[in-house]
Amino acid sequence: MRVVRTVAELRELVAAARSGGARVGFVPTMGFFHEGHLSLMRRARADTDLVVVSLFVNPAQFGPGEDLDAYPRDEERDCRLAEGEGVDVLFTPPVEAIYPDGFASTVAVRGVTETLEGAASQRGAVHFDGVTTVVTKLFNMVEPDMAYFGQKDAQQALVIRKLVRDLDIPVQIEVCPTIRDADGLALSSRNAYLSPDERERALALSRALRAAEAAVAAGTREAAAVVAVAQEELDRAGVEPDYLQLRSVTDLSPVERVNGSTLLAVAARVGPARLIDNAILGDDQ
Repeated sequence: MRVVRTVAELRELVAAARSGGARVGFVPTMGFFHEGHLSLMRRARADTDLVVVSLFVNPAQFGPGEDLDAYPRDEERDCRLAEGEGVDVLFTPPVEAIYPDGFASTVAVRGVTETLEGAASQRGAVHFDGVTTVVTKLFNMVEPDMAYFGQKDAQQALVIRKLVRDLDIPVQIEVCPTIRDADGLALSSRNAYLSPDERERALALSRALRAAEAAVAAGTREAAAVVAVAQEELDRAGVEPDYLQLRSVTDLSPVERVNGSTLLAVAARVGPARLIDNAILGDDQ
């Protein structure tokens, strides 16, 4: 595995592989790898010839007072894990390589960024503007054939799909299933912030989603009733959500009934960690 820190070296390696007919797979990350990241790397390894993983904690997607400085980092460990998954290139640029002096451009996607995470406290559209700007830059640097994202960040995945479609970026976006611990907690780098007691309370998020799934399977369709079932699980754990909402999976518009594939998205702060999770409910019911 090659560890590279400059855009020039990255492009040289990718161009050499592509000249030999290689298909390029790309996994963008902010590091501190867990099984969710590794599952994306495995998928890229199975699908493509050259696997590129970026490791960059993107300051542009953190809002005021968020955890940029405290965000967990361990590059040496991440290198070992990526190499173990057969990654070919680990791109770990310094901030100035992504945002050089005088950088003044923003890529913004509207329509699906103003709700859920985009409406949450302290985040707003600046969060997704930071995501779409850095992803556009990374796509331009790597020029991948395929790029891999996790379903846990369902809104982000939808935003990236819209970005690629609207700007005619020639990359195929693959959204892979959420990976969970045995107890149901969705894997996240921010889980490292949780004490044992806080982790136990955090399990309310996945329990809320399972309760909603069970209610829909039993015939409940009204959005308010489905959300109420999920809210009960959060209440029992003393978890106050930033949001707990049913939305269309295609455009994140509000829904009044579960009809077809509907996204139930939840975000909540548990101790120092802000956690998100989601489930797709219904199947043309």
